Amino acid sequence: CVMVNDSQIFDASILIVDDQALNVRLLEEILRQTGYRRLTSTMDPRTVCELHRAHNYDLILLDLQMPAMNGFQVMDGLKEIETNGYAPILVITAQPGQKQRALASGAKDFVAKPFDLTELRTRIYNMLEVRLLYKRLADQNAVLESLALHDMLTGLPNRRLLMDRLSLSMAHARRNHCTMAVMFLDLDGFKQINDTLGHDGGDTLLRLVAERLVATVRQEDTVARLGGDEFVIALHEAIDGDQVAKLVSKVIAAVSQPYRIQATDVQMTVSIGVSVYPMHGIDVQTLMKSADLALYQAKKAGKNDYRISGYADL
Repeated sequence: CVMVNDSQIFDASILIVDDQALNVRLLEEILRQTGYRRLTSTMDPRTVCELHRAHNYDLILLDLQMPAMNGFQVMDGLKEIETNGYAPILVITAQPGQKQRALASGAKDFVAKPFDLTELRTRIYNMLEVRLLYKRLADQNAVLESLALHDMLTGLPNRRLLMDRLSLSMAHARRNHCTMAVMFLDLDGFKQINDTLGHDGGDTLLRLVAERLVATVRQEDTVARLGGDEFVIALHEAIDGDQVAKLVSKVIAAVSQPYRIQATDVQMTVSIGVSVYPMHGIDVQTLMKSADLALYQAKKAGKNDYRISGYADL
């Protein structure tokens, strides 16, 4: 359950915007006495957007009637920053007739001057509670989305994200009349590592392999884990046959360097199947299947080697 407590609310960041020094001091005093700790103020409305962009305030107490730039103009600027549609603005003004316009312009609440102290405190507290819940939910959703797209053990993209990346790379290759490639990897004898060092040792090895694969390929390429000891590398924009062969050899060499796990030196090799768009498939499923078949041929040939689709028996 997503909740916020009093301590979190009183630790929220608040910006006071009013061109009258007396009003700013009064609001600061009220908020401090209530228990709020992180207060900022400005008497120049032209600085509000820049300040909010830099500090992402949890609440902005905004006066409407100010020289140089009124509160409605400030809210227009804040809308461009708060692209998710939630601008945390509480309007405090001596113009109660502007309430509807202020709410329509993006304010989330409205208090008329001279204000009732209890009402002001309640509205500020309630707005902050909603704002912090909103942010907490957004953070949780981002975490859930990341978990849905990444392998929990290695942090690499999972099958779902890999398919999206492959589709994008293929669309890019189609548009630009170039190639892209898929490398299907399978660790040789991984079960033996699990049997010898246990699942913890096996998990450590998978994480170390993942790190080496990421370090070996280019930044624009995608390294994904499908599950078990199967990895896939999507080469975003390939590259001729010689370059593919060179990169595959580099990957094999990186994986086969010794690992130190549980005070033991561990050796591991990898078999790889490669397919290249558009020669070995013009859709993601066909390209993956071609790479998988080439991997089977590499395993059959004695492991610690690779095969390119279409040349499996060479």
